[in-house]
Amino acid sequence: MHRLFALAALLLLAGCQKPSTTANASGAPLRIGMELTYPPFEMQDSSGNPDGAGVKLAEALAADLGRPLKIVPMEFSGLIPALKSGSIDLVLSSMTATDERRKSIDFSDPYAFTGLSLLVGKNSAVQSVEDLKRPGTRLAVKASTTAESWAAANLPEAKRTAFTEEPACVMEVAQGRADAFIYDQLSIYRYNKANPDTTRALLKPFIEESWAIGIGKGNDALKTQVNTFIAKFRKEGGFEKLGSRYLADEKKFLESQGIPFILR
Repeated sequence: MHRLFALAALLLLAGCQKPSTTANASGAPLRIGMELTYPPFEMQDSSGNPDGAGVKLAEALAADLGRPLKIVPMEFSGLIPALKSGSIDLVLSSMTATDERRKSIDFSDPYAFTGLSLLVGKNSAVQSVEDLKRPGTRLAVKASTTAESWAAANLPEAKRTAFTEEPACVMEVAQGRADAFIYDQLSIYRYNKANPDTTRALLKPFIEESWAIGIGKGNDALKTQVNTFIAKFRKEGGFEKLGSRYLADEKKFLESQGIPFILR
């Protein structure tokens, strides 16, 4: 009877013990939120699978941390709320690390360096961002981006139209309904290349920005792991390889114009 009682007590105690948090963390999927509509960084291949420089960066990060990767696709505007609610562990979606965003989430060290530039009409008189300060200027911006925030703060007299998708912004410029589309330089380069008969690109950034990985407030352990990975990935030439694989033309063109390449 005493042996049976002791055995039962041991089983009860074992059942009440909490599992190792370290084991759970190492085996749990790394849930990374991203908007898969931003080639060549976050997109889908012909089979519908996630692809792009940002996706490969996420895969390398998860592998470095020894955790299976789970990409959680969503609209850009939903990424920060999802991170704050705990639905995802990280945001890796070409997100600019701004002071405003730092109020609600933390960021890793930068992994890319870019800036805002302009897409204007082929025959537009606009030559710089200063020309957008003229009365009656019409702007196209993508909702919930730094371009939208910058335009609201610095071009308050302009009429701004925000769209959830970039092609709609490009169409506004191409069809003459907007004087400029404000966005990052690589996207502007790509959209001008796709619409050379109706648009013109002003690629030199008028505001410099950096992209970083979004992390929940106070999650310092994960932040340290991510920063350690970024430093190692950069030292091993990982960013250079991603640039050569996904942005070879952009890299060649920007460097020919004396504009530093985004991944460095």
